[in-house]
Amino acid sequence: MNPIVGDLEGNAEKIIEWARRAEAAGAHLLVFPELALTGQPVQDLARRRSFVTASAGTLRKIAERLVSSGLGHLPTVVGCLDGTPDADSDAGPPRNAAAWLYDGDVLIAASKRYVPEACISEPRGHAEPSVAMARFRINDVVVLVRIGDDAGDAPAADTGAAADLVVVLQSQPYRGPASDSRYEDWARRARAAGTPLAIVNMVGGQDELVFDGGSMVLAGDGQLVGRAPQFTEHLLVADLTLPTAAPSAGDDGRAAVTVARPAPSVPAPVEISPPLDRCEAVYAALVLSLHDYARKNHFSSAILGLSGGVDSALVATIAADALGPDNVHVVLMPSRYSSDHSVTDAQDLVRRQGLQSRMIPIHDLMDGFQSKLTLHGVAEENLQVRIRGTIIMGLSNEHGHLVLMTGNKSELSAGNLTLYGDTAGGFGPIKDVCKTLVWELCRWRNLKAEKSGQVPPIPPRIIDKAPSAELRPNQFDSDSIPDYRIFDSLVRQYVEGNADLADLLEGVDDPLLVDQVVQMVKRTEFKRRQYPVGPAVTARSYGRDWQMPITNWWHG
Repeated sequence: MNPIVGDLEGNAEKIIEWARRAEAAGAHLLVFPELALTGQPVQDLARRRSFVTASAGTLRKIAERLVSSGLGHLPTVVGCLDGTPDADSDAGPPRNAAAWLYDGDVLIAASKRYVPEACISEPRGHAEPSVAMARFRINDVVVLVRIGDDAGDAPAADTGAAADLVVVLQSQPYRGPASDSRYEDWARRARAAGTPLAIVNMVGGQDELVFDGGSMVLAGDGQLVGRAPQFTEHLLVADLTLPTAAPSAGDDGRAAVTVARPAPSVPAPVEISPPLDRCEAVYAALVLSLHDYARKNHFSSAILGLSGGVDSALVATIAADALGPDNVHVVLMPSRYSSDHSVTDAQDLVRRQGLQSRMIPIHDLMDGFQSKLTLHGVAEENLQVRIRGTIIMGLSNEHGHLVLMTGNKSELSAGNLTLYGDTAGGFGPIKDVCKTLVWELCRWRNLKAEKSGQVPPIPPRIIDKAPSAELRPNQFDSDSIPDYRIFDSLVRQYVEGNADLADLLEGVDDPLLVDQVVQMVKRTEFKRRQYPVGPAVTARSYGRDWQMPITNWWHG
């Protein structure tokens, strides 16, 4: 399910609709993701008494509507908030909880027990941990409800304590390679507890987070029984043949409901969607993130500057896939330093994808500024970028387009971005994508088009040529940034791997180069703080993951 944070009524409608589909599929138990009713992360909404009160009221209405719709007999578990914050007391925020809905009743089945220090979707202090658990019986099968509980957050032996089935409500964002090991982690936990697991994960983009779904059901030996596709809403129906428990087994005073459901007339077809490969998953995350950011913030179109370089080419392609080419507006803004092939390459991309385009040369605008300012060197280079940013922002204001920035993680690390020029915008789709991965994604997207008999959306020359900002004659990125393969490797180790300078210097042939890269990352913090939000697709992105002081004299 892809909820919208704060849209209680809209999310409730989704829950009712999915319940209808689950009932039609003959389900015995329906489980929604963590905080499905409120959306995730709720952040300081959890401190708003009005929001928490409205959330509780909406939950009761859902239970009543399930009954009036003939669905009250379907046991339904919904992620929600539990509790009412009191501004005049130290009661703290409400708990991240799971509600068990049955026959019009609302029972809080569990509260989140473990909020790990590294959790990015739920900062500590916005949900009060609790040790509460509750067990329920469906046809004498004891079901235990848990929340979050990503592998490693809790003792494995505790996962299936005194239960025949454990259902886990999650809102686990996509984090690149770190997300690829989820199946192995959960399979290990299922085997350790000897208990089947059903892990239900959220889908959708929310600011810089993008949830990838991929919900799965595992048998007690860790074997997959069902897995949903990634990055799309989906009803996964899976059958489990479970032993029924003795009437007293697992009861600890909290088994509040016993439900009887008839056996399904036909077995559910086995559905095990394969995991996506690296480029396909990252690209899907970027597309979904942009699509949802635009949709959930009421933008129907986007605009960006198209330079003829690989970064703007990738962003334009992501935008076309997310919003449709008719809703993507690109502006070509050549200066006296722009090469002829950059203009023709950009025009070729526009033709291939059917984007909305216009050309606005900036020579005269530069001359006008220079007649008053007489700037030189970097100041003159940055003037070009700021003129382009002003044009894009003006068109955005006039027509209501979402401004897309084209900076990648390598540029944000090195400081190759101009304040109030290419940092001024609404959303940065490739903010967490290093330059080397930008090239990989472009090649992957072209190959995907070729395999389906379509024209590759990105002209090959854009991918193959040496990168350049073209702000002065004969300028190339290699003038100020080391080879991107080396640079990106060091950035991954230093930023995503949290390596110290001493770790990076160990056994290297060029310690001055390593020190240069680390200093680039450090002295650019003030620029990154002013860059727009963008999707996180690595283990550590510049944003809520990266909390470094701007004024920082530590060298290490």
